[in-house]
Amino acid sequence: MTRGRTEEPHPVDRHVGRRVQEKRLDLGLTQTALARAVGVSFQQVQKYEKGTNRVSASKLFEMAEFMKVEIPFFFQGLKEAQPGLGEEETPGFDHEQKPTKQSLEIARLAPRLPLRNQKLILEMMREILGDTNDKTH
Repeated sequence: MTRGRTEEPHPVDRHVGRRVQEKRLDLGLTQTALARAVGVSFQQVQKYEKGTNRVSASKLFEMAEFMKVEIPFFFQGLKEAQPGLGEEETPGFDHEQKPTKQSLEIARLAPRLPLRNQKLILEMMREILGDTNDKTH
């Protein structure tokens, strides 16, 4: 099945692109640095990260080697995120929340904090957002 130009990017392409972006930011790489490493333009990396263009198998392999991750890294979280692939009640993956440099750093640093501090920071974030109903313990 081919995609027309007016269609949205496929959810799998968007997911893989987000994972590329997350890892790139986590490693402190620019789009230009990643582009040079795999032999494409930085504009192409932008398109990969948005899911506008699909990452070919060979480029995904090169990215995985350069970023020192296994290929399954780019698909982590996808199986349980796609309704119909697992159980019907599985919630869909939220593709609309783009990770930022700061949100990725928060996610990277949080596990190093004692649990008590993690809970305090979580409560503070919920209070700032006015999200007092989402208290999962």
